[in-house]
Amino acid sequence: QVQLVESGGGLVQQGGSLRLSCSASGSISSLYIGKMGWYRQAPGKQRELVAEISHVGSTNYADSVKGRFSISRDNPKHSVYLQMNTLKPEDTAVYYCNADTMWGSGTQVIVSS
Repeated sequence: QVQLVESGGGLVQQGGSLRLSCSASGSISSLYIGKMGWYRQAPGKQRELVAEISHVGSTNYADSVKGRFSISRDNPKHSVYLQMNTLKPEDTAVYYCNADTMWGSGTQVIVSS
Protein backbone atom coordinates (compact mmCIF):
# COMPACT_ATOMS: atom_id res chain seq x y z
CA GLN A 1 0.00 0.00 0.00
CA VAL A 2 1.24 3.46 -0.90
CA GLN A 3 0.72 6.62 1.12
CA LEU A 4 1.48 10.24 0.31
CA VAL A 5 3.03 12.21 3.14
CA GLU A 6 3.03 16.01 2.97
CA SER A 7 5.08 18.51 4.95
CA GLY A 8 6.02 22.16 4.92
CA GLY A 9 2.79 23.96 5.71
CA GLY A 10 2.51 26.59 8.36
CA LEU A 11 1.82 30.21 9.19
CA VAL A 12 3.56 32.91 7.19
CA GLN A 13 3.14 36.64 6.70
CA GLN A 14 1.91 38.12 3.46
CA GLY A 15 4.78 38.31 0.98
CA GLY A 16 6.59 35.40 2.56
CA SER A 17 7.50 31.99 1.20
CA LEU A 18 6.87 28.35 2.00
CA ARG A 19 7.97 25.11 0.40
CA LEU A 20 5.67 22.11 0.47
CA SER A 21 6.98 18.60 0.05
CA CYS A 22 5.19 15.34 -0.64
CA SER A 23 6.67 11.87 -0.83
CA ALA A 24 5.24 8.45 -1.50
CA SER A 25 5.93 5.82 1.11
CA GLY A 26 5.11 2.15 1.53
CA SER A 27 5.23 -0.36 -1.32
CA ILE A 28 7.05 1.89 -3.78
CA SER A 29 9.79 -0.37 -5.13
CA SER A 30 8.07 -0.80 -8.51
CA LEU A 31 5.90 2.29 -8.34
CA TYR A 32 5.42 4.44 -11.42
CA ILE A 33 3.70 7.77 -10.93
CA GLY A 34 2.51 9.71 -13.94
CA LYS A 35 1.08 13.06 -13.02
CA MET A 36 1.72 14.67 -9.65
CA GLY A 37 0.21 17.85 -8.38
CA TRP A 38 -0.98 20.12 -5.63
CA TYR A 39 -4.55 21.10 -4.95
CA ARG A 40 -5.96 23.37 -2.28
CA GLN A 41 -9.23 23.87 -0.52
CA ALA A 42 -10.11 27.03 1.34
CA PRO A 43 -12.94 27.12 3.90
CA GLY A 44 -16.30 27.06 2.17
CA LYS A 45 -14.78 26.54 -1.25
CA GLN A 46 -14.25 23.61 -3.57
CA ARG A 47 -10.91 21.93 -3.95
CA GLU A 48 -8.99 23.47 -6.83
CA LEU A 49 -5.89 22.66 -8.82
CA VAL A 50 -2.85 24.73 -7.89
CA ALA A 51 -0.19 23.15 -10.04
CA GLU A 52 0.60 19.83 -11.68
CA ILE A 53 3.60 18.23 -13.30
CA SER A 54 3.93 15.27 -15.63
CA HIS A 55 6.46 12.49 -15.30
CA VAL A 56 8.69 14.24 -17.84
CA GLY A 57 8.33 17.64 -16.23
CA SER A 58 5.60 19.44 -18.14
CA THR A 59 3.84 21.83 -15.81
CA ASN A 60 0.48 23.52 -15.52
CA TYR A 61 -0.49 26.25 -13.06
CA ALA A 62 -3.66 27.92 -11.91
CA ASP A 63 -3.77 31.51 -13.15
CA SER A 64 -3.88 32.77 -9.57
CA VAL A 65 -0.43 31.36 -8.77
CA LYS A 66 1.44 31.81 -12.05
CA GLY A 67 4.71 33.63 -11.49
CA ARG A 68 4.60 33.05 -7.74
CA PHE A 69 4.53 29.25 -7.31
CA SER A 70 6.83 26.65 -8.81
CA ILE A 71 6.25 22.91 -8.90
CA SER A 72 9.00 20.33 -9.26
CA ARG A 73 9.45 16.62 -8.75
CA ASP A 74 12.08 14.01 -8.05
CA ASN A 75 11.06 10.80 -9.80
CA PRO A 76 13.53 8.42 -8.09
CA LYS A 77 12.30 9.72 -4.73
CA HIS A 78 8.63 9.65 -5.79
CA SER A 79 8.38 13.20 -4.50
CA VAL A 80 6.81 16.46 -5.56
CA TYR A 81 7.48 19.94 -4.26
CA LEU A 82 5.72 23.29 -4.36
CA GLN A 83 7.74 26.44 -3.83
CA MET A 84 5.36 29.23 -2.92
CA ASN A 85 6.63 32.82 -3.02
CA THR A 86 4.97 36.19 -2.54
CA LEU A 87 2.18 34.54 -0.59
CA LYS A 88 -1.14 36.31 -0.25
CA PRO A 89 -3.90 35.89 2.33
CA GLU A 90 -6.06 34.34 -0.39
CA ASP A 91 -3.54 31.50 -0.63
CA THR A 92 -4.71 30.35 2.80
CA ALA A 93 -6.04 26.81 2.44
CA VAL A 94 -5.36 23.17 3.09
CA TYR A 95 -2.99 21.97 0.41
CA TYR A 96 -3.28 18.40 -0.84
CA CYS A 97 -0.72 16.36 -2.70
CA ASN A 98 -1.99 14.26 -5.58
CA ALA A 99 -0.24 11.49 -7.46
CA ASP A 100 -2.36 9.84 -10.14
CA THR A 101 -5.32 8.53 -8.08
CA MET A 102 -3.67 8.92 -4.68
CA TRP A 103 -4.16 11.79 -2.25
CA GLY A 104 -2.34 13.03 0.80
CA SER A 105 -4.15 14.05 3.96
CA GLY A 106 -3.36 17.73 3.49
CA THR A 107 -1.18 20.38 5.07
CA GLN A 108 -2.46 23.72 6.30
CA VAL A 109 -1.10 26.97 4.91
CA ILE A 110 -2.13 30.21 6.59
CA VAL A 111 -1.03 33.57 5.22
CA SER A 112 -1.57 36.49 7.55
CA SER A 113 -2.09 40.05 6.31
